[in-house]
This record gives sequence, structure tokens and C-alpha cells, in this order.
Amino acid sequence: MKPGKKIYFASDFHLGAPGRAESLQREKLLVKWLNEIQPQAEALYLLGDIFDFWFEYKKAVPKGFVRFLGKMAEFCDQGIPVHFFTGNHDLWIFDYLPREVGFIIHREPLAVRLGERHFYMAHGDGLGHGDGRYRLLKKVFTNPLAQWLFGRLHPNLGISLAHSWSLSSRNVHQEPEEFRGEQKEMLVQHARQMLEKDHFDYLIFGHRHVAVDYPLNEHSRYINLGDWIDHYTYGEFDGREFHLKTYTSSSG
Repeated sequence: MKPGKKIYFASDFHLGAPGRAESLQREKLLVKWLNEIQPQAEALYLLGDIFDFWFEYKKAVPKGFVRFLGKMAEFCDQGIPVHFFTGNHDLWIFDYLPREVGFIIHREPLAVRLGERHFYMAHGDGLGHGDGRYRLLKKVFTNPLAQWLFGRLHPNLGISLAHSWSLSSRNVHQEPEEFRGEQKEMLVQHARQMLEKDHFDYLIFGHRHVAVDYPLNEHSRYINLGDWIDHYTYGEFDGREFHLKTYTSSSG
């Protein structure tokens, strides 16, 4: 990494939920944070559920998010790579955002060395034991035939149906999630399984909407990035150390 530069991580913005007014307020705060980190950013990793719903029709995409997408295009145009992990709410990203904005899309977990540390990253949906119903549902959603059939719906109908499903699958007005302890956290169990195969300094996830920095052993830490609905948390890595931080409008 270049001296003075940092790598940033965030997830679960759920832009578009629960409605336009709330989403717009959150989007403006998000862009404010992006403006502040931009001078120091060497790379940005977005670990899924950035949009509460996204589907690219052949000639149409969901309305909105112009402030966020414009800022992301600016990052990419300046040579700051933006890595975008598809989540369970925005897995129907095809070629529009990579081509138009410049996102580097990841549909599977990523193991990568950054600076002096080894990272494992994923959104987190479908990993670990259990949640068989969702695993089956994801197979349907990622099936090319199912995607083709959904694409035959008029965007007004398809996007409306998808927004209704997204809101019912995670009610954004619920009480904030809490860390339930290692034995009940599937992603912690998944992280331990990955450590049996290789060494990772940081195993980073989204999905759970809970901000956690949890030691797995003397050298490895499980990180959940939280969200930008209740926590406004993000990760910052300086080449040697990772810190989970909370953003406020007065942050510098």
C-alpha cells in the first residue's frame, strides 16, 4: 500500500428501503462519508446489500441512487478500485454497473492479501451450516431461466414485486440485531472452518446487520461490518491494522 493510504470496507446500505425519503437521507450521509475518505482511499470494498433491490432489465434499471452512483463512478474514474460483493438483496447485478460505474463484481467469497495482512471477505448469505430454505431460494434466484422469466415482467410490476419481497424479508424497522454468541452465529462458525484451511488475519462479512470485532484466536479476527440503517459502521485498514469505526455527520 502507498504511504498515507487506507482501504475502506462497508456493507448493508439497503438503499431504497424503507421508502424514498429515508433512503435519500441515508444516501446523502453515505456520500458525505465517501467524500471524506476519498483523498486517503486506496480501495473500497462494498460487501453486499448495497441496494435493497436491484435488477437490470435489458433497457431499464431501478430509479434513484444517482448521488451514490455518481460518487462511485468518480472513485473508479480516479483509479480507486471499488469492489462490489453481491448480497441477497442485490444479487441480480449483471453488466450495467461494472460497465457504467466501474465496479469490480464479486459473486463468491474472496481471499486476498492487502498490505501485510491476509483477508477473507464475503457478504455472508448462505455460508455456514443451516438456512437450507434460503440456499434453495438462492439457487432459484441465480438460475438463468428464472432470471430470464423475471426479465419478461414489465419493470413497473417486477420492481414493485421485488421491493415488497425485500421489505418483508428484512423489516428495516426491527430492533437492531445483536451478536448472539459464537455457537449461534453461523458466520463465526464458517470463519473457523476457513481457518482450518488457511490462515487469515481478518475474516470480514456483512449480512448480519451487527457491528462485531471478535477474536477467533491470537492472530485472527471475525469482523461484521454492521449496516447503515442502525449502526453507520465501516472498516478502515492502514496496511497493518484493521479498525471498525462508526461514522457520524461530524466525523473527520
